[in-house]
Amino acid sequence: MAGLPATAALSSPSLLGDRSGGPTCPPSFTAPPRRRARRPAATIFRGPPILILLLSLLALPTHAEEIQGRVQLLARGGQGPARGSDVRQAVVYFEPAGSPPARPAEAAFEMVTRRKELVPRILVIPRGSRVRFPNQDPILHNVFSVSSPNQFDLGLSRQGPGKEKRFEAAGLVRVFCNVHHDMVAYILVLDTPYHVSPDADGKFVLNGLPRGPGKLTVWHEQADPWTVDVELPQKPPGPLMARVEIVRPLIPSHLNKLGQSYFRSQRDRYNNR
Repeated sequence: MAGLPATAALSSPSLLGDRSGGPTCPPSFTAPPRRRARRPAATIFRGPPILILLLSLLALPTHAEEIQGRVQLLARGGQGPARGSDVRQAVVYFEPAGSPPARPAEAAFEMVTRRKELVPRILVIPRGSRVRFPNQDPILHNVFSVSSPNQFDLGLSRQGPGKEKRFEAAGLVRVFCNVHHDMVAYILVLDTPYHVSPDADGKFVLNGLPRGPGKLTVWHEQADPWTVDVELPQKPPGPLMARVEIVRPLIPSHLNKLGQSYFRSQRDRYNNR
């Protein structure tokens, strides 16, 4: 080449190219960086239209209904409000027609004997659940029930963790102590998870209920159960009023576990009388 020494002309990369035979870019030229293909932010599911529709319907939240209302406790004969009865001790529960029963709880509930009382006085559990009866008093107790088919007798128990009982049948279980007449409590075994207790004004709200027919029940230890058939959603919507008549005393008349009177065969060992 004219103007270049022979050695420079042979060694110039811009003129000879690389060993593969292609021309090499001049030193002043920089090749642009190769762009990476962007991945889509989300993968779009493509499938049969009917399958896409079913999946969309399954993703929608299920529609839940509610029942609002108020429980009013009336004196015997329905003449005016009841005195000395606590509306908060009522239980309002809804049983949907055709729904499967509630599942039993894995852990045991507790009803404690404390200061010659059974605590809590009202215990609501799903059918098939267990209840433990700890004794926190420094004296003997004998918790029992003759409510068939959930009857039981725990025998005399000292202070300690107590024994357990599983309740396989739905219904009301009246619980007493064979030593102390005034120890009274109730276990309400239900086949439904939909239950609530009213506030001090008697108001209640049951929510998360399935659509369709069912039965609403108001239970109170001093009254007969109040029931009404309900179709959800309610038409017309609005709060329900449950007027419940008090017909029994707080301490009901009952016998001991042998069917005998407490006042003839037992002494109140707690107060030594």
